[in-house]
Amino acid sequence: MRAIPDTPTAGVTLMTVAMLIAPFMDLFAKLLTETVSPGQATLGRFVAQSVVLLPMVLVFGQWGRPGRLHALAGVLLAMALLAINSALKVMPIANALAIFFVEPLILTLLSAYILGEGLGWRRLSAVLAGLVGVLIVLRPNVDAFGWAAAWPLVTAVCFACYLLITRVMTRRGGRLALQFWTGIFALVTMAMAGLIGTALGIEGITLGPMGWREAGLMAAMGLTAAVSHQLLVHAFARAEAGALAPLQYLEILSGTLIGLFVFGDFPDALTWVGTAIIVAAGIYVFQRERRLARQARMA
Repeated sequence: MRAIPDTPTAGVTLMTVAMLIAPFMDLFAKLLTETVSPGQATLGRFVAQSVVLLPMVLVFGQWGRPGRLHALAGVLLAMALLAINSALKVMPIANALAIFFVEPLILTLLSAYILGEGLGWRRLSAVLAGLVGVLIVLRPNVDAFGWAAAWPLVTAVCFACYLLITRVMTRRGGRLALQFWTGIFALVTMAMAGLIGTALGIEGITLGPMGWREAGLMAAMGLTAAVSHQLLVHAFARAEAGALAPLQYLEILSGTLIGLFVFGDFPDALTWVGTAIIVAAGIYVFQRERRLARQARMA
């Protein structure tokens, strides 16, 4: 990461790669929820992620000191992942991601009014255009899946707040420690929820026995999470949250392909139209950030 330039263009590139590989976490989570609860799948992800990051933290000596923002970010991330895993248990990956993509608009607005980041009309137009695409994809899901369609909306709100806190903390350095401690607090949150859910018989967060298949999927999910979130954290350290937000729409591209090849979920024509609008908005932001960076260098 140190070899990558500390520029907005580099941040956009890192965010693009992160968003294209992130849906593989949803694939592993969907496969996991076939045999375990969404809560147990979420807990397994954070356990595996912590195991992957611990040697890195030890080698690079980036323990840092956990604080209240780490704890808050961990709770928000745990809630976001639990909600999306609950949706993936019954919904196709592309459908859940499409509903989730109201999140960049929430993040852009929060970044403008809380962090004081710029909100030009071009950037806002790109986000709104992506939102139109999301609405086109959204249309049949409430009727098809009922209240399950609301879970991605919960994820959107929680994840936007998590990214906002991440943006604040990356300004203070310690990016590896940030992900590690956030994951630890998320792990503790889900472990407590799992114990309570098991004791009270709450179906969505109960803990139960699992085999090698589940352990392997959790390990794969944790490794993917560690890599994609490190890319995400470094992206937010290089570019404004409002500029990166529309790039999250790229998740639907790889999410749709995964759903097609693994589960045979083929989107209809309107879904493809909405997806095209979403991807176009992300590409526009990438091109604009690159052009602005080039102008700044020339100046």
